[in-house]
Amino acid sequence: MSRARADEEEYWHSSKFRAFTFDDEDDELSQLKESKRAVNSLRDIVDDDDDDLERVSWSGEPVGSISWSIKETASGSTSSLEGRDSSLQKGPSSYAALPKQVSSYSLSSLFKGRNKLPSFQSLSDALTDTGVKNYAPELRRPKAEYKDYSSDWSPRDTVRRMQRGKVCSLERFRSLQDKLVLLDEAVAGHDGNVITAVLIFLKRTLRREILFRELEVRQVALCHLIHFLRETGEQKLLLDLLRFLDRTEEVALSQYREHLNIQDVEKRREFLKGCIGLPFSAEDTSHIQDHYTLLERQIIIEANDRHLEMAGQSEIFRKYPRKASILNMPLVTTLFYSCFYHYTEAEGMFSSPTNLKKTFKIPDKQYVLTALAARAKLRAWEDVDALLTTKNWLGYTKKKAPIGFHRVVEMLQRNNAPVQVLQEYVRLVEDVETRLNLATKYKCHDVVIETYRDLKDRIQLIAYKCKVERGSAEEEKINSILNN
Repeated sequence: MSRARADEEEYWHSSKFRAFTFDDEDDELSQLKESKRAVNSLRDIVDDDDDDLERVSWSGEPVGSISWSIKETASGSTSSLEGRDSSLQKGPSSYAALPKQVSSYSLSSLFKGRNKLPSFQSLSDALTDTGVKNYAPELRRPKAEYKDYSSDWSPRDTVRRMQRGKVCSLERFRSLQDKLVLLDEAVAGHDGNVITAVLIFLKRTLRREILFRELEVRQVALCHLIHFLRETGEQKLLLDLLRFLDRTEEVALSQYREHLNIQDVEKRREFLKGCIGLPFSAEDTSHIQDHYTLLERQIIIEANDRHLEMAGQSEIFRKYPRKASILNMPLVTTLFYSCFYHYTEAEGMFSSPTNLKKTFKIPDKQYVLTALAARAKLRAWEDVDALLTTKNWLGYTKKKAPIGFHRVVEMLQRNNAPVQVLQEYVRLVEDVETRLNLATKYKCHDVVIETYRDLKDRIQLIAYKCKVERGSAEEEKINSILNN
């Protein structure tokens, strides 16, 4: 009986619930709070977007942005550790903060560019074990940014964009019809650069026969292509195009231009000889023949004069050494050279000026102008006088200048001709005003005094008397005319 009563007492005084104590670590309320803190700490580890978005890097970009992530992950930083986030140290100090365990291949760490902790290995490192840095993947740009390279541009839109200097790919135009429409739009735009760019594309992507056939009916584009081929020196393609168009004269002229690229004189002479038989017009054939004859003549003159100059047998070569070779010079230059060094030679000599005049049918005006310049440079005034003197059928002599005596005076004055020589030709100027201007300009006093005398202009004579020296022969002459 007493035993049963003891058990009953123990039953009513016992309980499965423990009393509340501050030091009891097994308390369920404490466990609940600890669990909540742990969950909050994990959420801070995984979703730390709000804090990161408020921070700004040195470049001025948000830390959590994609561009910042790419720059940070692609940088050559050698640091492999990242400090633990101080934001994890939340709550009372009695609770230890959980370590930040971030997977190296989680989305949050990937886009934030965070490096992995030393104690954790990324998936790529685990597979390869090479220690290569993990870069963020290349992200696709918005579709709007690829608008310039879109394949939906029509030929007209493509041409307009090319006119504005935009980058446009022409490779999308693959069919012949699309390419021709593109060419027509370029021609309609009246932009030479765009036309040339489209022609280069067609030249590269079409066969020659098809390209030539289509350009034959498009004269504007054809002219652009011919000019482009001439500028770039694509001689073979140019000749094929001209032959297709049956432009035989242009083919011959294009072949003739090749002599400019031949430096050797003998090879150039042989090339010109072969060009004589090309299908030129009658006038052009005559020019090609003259060119060949002139070069052949220059070769002979050059060889002979070089020998004379080296031997020192000619006085004119000793006094006036040659400054350049006569080879490949124009006809006028060759005539000047001949009048300078070989003026007195007989007509039968190849280097004779009269032989050159007769062979190449040089007009009198051109011949007199060139010979006058050469002889005046040598100050050979007698040759100048003989050059300008002609005889009529009765044997009378007369001064005649096909270029006009005013030009003769100017040329003689440039070569420092004496006043006596100048006055002789100033008097032959027919126009009175021109004669007075030249005489006054070059101080030909006798010509001025005689002209005023013939004009019976007493006032001008008195005025001109003040311009001459006192006691000079010119003053006495003026006084004599005024007294009479």
